Amino acid sequence: MLEVKPDSELGRRFRPVHPEGEPGIAIAEAARRTGVSTHTLRYYERAGLVITDVGRTHGGRRRYHQIDLDWIRVCTRLRATGMPIRTIRRYAQLVAAGHGNEEERLALMEAHRADVLARIAELQENLELIDHKIGVYRGRLDAGSADRLWAPTTGTPTG
Repeated sequence: MLEVKPDSELGRRFRPVHPEGEPGIAIAEAARRTGVSTHTLRYYERAGLVITDVGRTHGGRRRYHQIDLDWIRVCTRLRATGMPIRTIRRYAQLVAAGHGNEEERLALMEAHRADVLARIAELQENLELIDHKIGVYRGRLDAGSADRLWAPTTGTPTG
């Protein structure tokens, strides 16, 4: 169960706390499990994208817990869909702040979804052109007239 405690420096802000006694995993293992590099993990923490206080050993080495890994996967997916770091940071701040800002989180996600759908539509258009070109090449190759692809006789390029 995730426990939250108030962060006295930030007033109303709440930070998830790792269960006592859980040793966590090293950064290399966290990188392997999340599919990102150790450099990316360190960057996410420095950039303010991580919603937990990543644990440390007495020697200062990072120790990641399941909640950290789950959140890093969220950040990675948002990034993969084109969400800017500053927006992911804002989302992380809202999540870390706790209840009361769900409408802002929803608005942020709805805006990002609209951006993703617009990119998908653009990609679909581009894919249609690629499919058309594949059809042209297949048709010409099947008809034995592929030589016209490299030197079209009409004014309209086909290759």
